[in-house]
Amino acid sequence: MIEVKNLVKNYGPKNALDDVSFTIEKGEVVGLLGPNGAGKSTAMNIITGCLSSTGGEVRIAGIDMFENPDDAKKLIGFLPEQPPLYQDMTVDEYLGFVFDLKKCTENKKEHLDGIKKTAKISEVSNRLIKNLSKGYRQRVGIAQALIGDPPIIIFDEPTVGLDPKQIIEIRNLIRNLGRNHTVILSTHILSEVQSVCDRVIIINEGKIVADERTDRISDAVKTGNRYTVKVCGPQRDTAAALREIQGITRVDSLGERDGDAYTFMIESAPGVDIRKPVFFAMSRLGKAIIGMESAQADLEDVFVRLTETVKGGKK
Repeated sequence: MIEVKNLVKNYGPKNALDDVSFTIEKGEVVGLLGPNGAGKSTAMNIITGCLSSTGGEVRIAGIDMFENPDDAKKLIGFLPEQPPLYQDMTVDEYLGFVFDLKKCTENKKEHLDGIKKTAKISEVSNRLIKNLSKGYRQRVGIAQALIGDPPIIIFDEPTVGLDPKQIIEIRNLIRNLGRNHTVILSTHILSEVQSVCDRVIIINEGKIVADERTDRISDAVKTGNRYTVKVCGPQRDTAAALREIQGITRVDSLGERDGDAYTFMIESAPGVDIRKPVFFAMSRLGKAIIGMESAQADLEDVFVRLTETVKGGKK
């Protein structure tokens, strides 16, 4: 449905996008992640035809965005981070304006009534947009993206500035849209991606550094086996003892206490099973292990490892 090949965007000497390629199939809900300035918004603005590229290709359902932009844009509904709303229009006036602007051929009233019902804004149809809450304005922005029933919907930070209840409502709306549309979601909220998206693409410094299904995102980084282990004894002494065990590469105190036991996250070198060495080492020290569970890397771990820049320019 969306094919991006060798996409490049330069702003003077800076590479905002550097040879970016990916494909999104029909019906996928894909999260686009990256730190500020990574190139996410640039990529979305090029995909939607709002920005030119320095090089590369973008095809929407086989249509070249740069050669046939009008035909390609008809297949996309876009909600930018700042919804393109006219504050002095009512909701009905604005949606009618967008309907005419997109030259839609559907029955206008039936089509817009259906979209208002989907976005749950029917009750504010006659209110001025400037008098709506942030949550309702965001819903109106989503509604304009749905006009014309485009098969592809792209959201840029759709829940920014919303309260927890509004965030849950927008997430549920996006999840429902994913049943019948191809969706790209750009957000800084990692839990949002995990709850809504089938797949995650992570961009850092203009390059794709990960492209995995959400339930397999830990495959994007080479890590050893990770476990949470609960050990009886003083926290500092136990952490020091764990770090001395051969094969363990990382020990983090999680600060969780259960009686006289503390919980630690431990990680081994790739291919090393450290469960028995941990058991025998703690046994020799008279420290009882009262729990040990496997703990694979989650999206937050992967994101930090792939995008964190350390001193000296190394990652």
